[in-house]
Amino acid sequence: MNAGCLFPVKTFQQTSLKKRLFRAIAPRFYVTHTKRAASLKSASNSSLIASASAYRSPSPKMEISGPEKKEQVYQYIVVMRHGDRLDNVDPLWITQSERPWDPPLHQQGKTRAFTIGQRLSQTLGAPINRVFVSPFLRCLQTASEAVRALCTVADPNNVSSDAVSVDLSKIKVSIEIGLCEMLNRQAIRANVAPKDGDFKFNISECEAQLPTGTIDHSAERVYEKLPEWEESAPAARARYMEVVKALADKYPSENLLLVTHGEGVGSVFSDIMNGVIVYDVEYCGYTILKRCIHLGENQSFTAGELTQQSEFGIKFLAAADE
Repeated sequence: MNAGCLFPVKTFQQTSLKKRLFRAIAPRFYVTHTKRAASLKSASNSSLIASASAYRSPSPKMEISGPEKKEQVYQYIVVMRHGDRLDNVDPLWITQSERPWDPPLHQQGKTRAFTIGQRLSQTLGAPINRVFVSPFLRCLQTASEAVRALCTVADPNNVSSDAVSVDLSKIKVSIEIGLCEMLNRQAIRANVAPKDGDFKFNISECEAQLPTGTIDHSAERVYEKLPEWEESAPAARARYMEVVKALADKYPSENLLLVTHGEGVGSVFSDIMNGVIVYDVEYCGYTILKRCIHLGENQSFTAGELTQQSEFGIKFLAAADE
């Protein structure tokens, strides 16, 4: 079984296809019931294609003529899962840790995060300007590796951030508490969750995990504190979409990388795709969202709907017919 597969699909007899899928997959990933996705393709290794650059990119821009002249640009938002967590490789780690609910990355996870950062740098077609990251250690370390890759001069032979030169002035990084793990026993194992529900995150300590010189302390968080322990799955899934949309609107002229958890990626992908059933998000799997932005005067803007541009490492099925 793939290391990133959290909930394998099971087969149930004497039920409809739709019920079998929902029972096998729920409640881990977000499912939308209202619409059916059309002409879907299973695309764990979809190519990353971007047709326009971001506002800060040096690529050509489009001018909109009319009474109020506006500039048309495109914004890209990448929502990515963290890399391989240590406790899934070394189960004994939790018995020795003071924070068993907050495992670091395995070395393979760091390598994967750096490699995916390189992939995005080479294929997105526009620069990442800002990174927002969950306060969990595995996400912080994933963001750190990805940022270094994004700020590195392209070199296909580099698969680690240890021996490369980077220009960290290219990207600003901030902690976003709203990108945290779903805070209930569905997502955090009961034997490791803090008994008092206090995850004891210290923002300064979290920021120390990120590359020096990249932290933007002026960025206002969408969520200033963690959700209450035992939040419901629907509330968590709504939270992820709320954060994505809020950050996109706060920074309409910038491209964003959001480093979160499997539930976050699955929730966003399902919401945007209107009815697909996500049953696996691999480590460092991601979805790329895109929307058209018309930038006006005095920092005003109008935005189109977020649409799915491409995805990587997300396994999904179309919702069955009613």
